[in-house]
Amino acid sequence: MFPDVMSQKSKKYWECEVKDMLKKIISRGLFGFPLGLSIGYTFTIITSLIWADGYYVPCMPELVEMVGSEIGAVIVQALLCGLLGGGCAGCSVIWDVETWGLAKQTGIYFLLISVLMMPIAYITYWTEHSLTGIVKYFGMFACNYAIIWLIQYAFIRHNIKKMNATLHQQHESE
Repeated sequence: MFPDVMSQKSKKYWECEVKDMLKKIISRGLFGFPLGLSIGYTFTIITSLIWADGYYVPCMPELVEMVGSEIGAVIVQALLCGLLGGGCAGCSVIWDVETWGLAKQTGIYFLLISVLMMPIAYITYWTEHSLTGIVKYFGMFACNYAIIWLIQYAFIRHNIKKMNATLHQQHESE
């Protein structure tokens, strides 16, 4: 009888944990959607400044051709940028799973956002529609991920060292 009671308590605990995680995913995803839109539009402005000879290019011409109109293509790209932002923000709950190590969290987060990013990059024509183009885009994506991860890791490590030094000083002064 005791194992059944423990099993019920354990099941309720995990149900509660899953509900809490789903709430976090949804709330972060809702926050991430407008953030993804903002980043997407910032990116189009920057790329237009660099490569469009003074013109604003809101999306790739191939996407306009595929959708049939520029406004339709802009709407599709905006929704996909929002989805990407929401998905990345929602997936960030991975970093809250304290029972997982950093390598596991990093790998799973990278896998999830890759599965999200690559189809969106293909649909929006951010990547060439060839095997070479997809491999190059994925390589750039992976390099950017690694650089951002390393910068964040160094920043967090620096902050931890500062906190430990402060604690050490407080302990010595006691």
